Amino acid sequence: MPDSPIFVKTYDLIAWLVPRTLKFPREHRLGLAARLQTCVYDLQRALLAAVKAVGTTARAEALRQADIALSELRLLLRLAADLNVLERRGHEHAARLTEEVGKLLGAWQKKCGTTG
Repeated sequence: MPDSPIFVKTYDLIAWLVPRTLKFPREHRLGLAARLQTCVYDLQRALLAAVKAVGTTARAEALRQADIALSELRLLLRLAADLNVLERRGHEHAARLTEEVGKLLGAWQKKCGTTG
């Protein structure tokens, strides 16, 4: 399952985001950059937990956690753009990646009957 499109897109998002957060100004590295990194790793972890989950309740909770992490990630990316620590083109690229992950996550939730 980690070779499925959602894992590939999430990996691409991590591989793109982490190097950029390392270039944030010092005053944003310990707060915003660290939170962005934690959030994207939380997303990946929740997706892996959904794959490993035994039972629909555990899977539904893992997918819900992934959805929460993705929503928080989107907000933090917007904040980074508004604070001018992430350039506009970078924010647009990140928005495309998070949108792709979101569509795949939504489809997975729908397939499992856990949307709502």
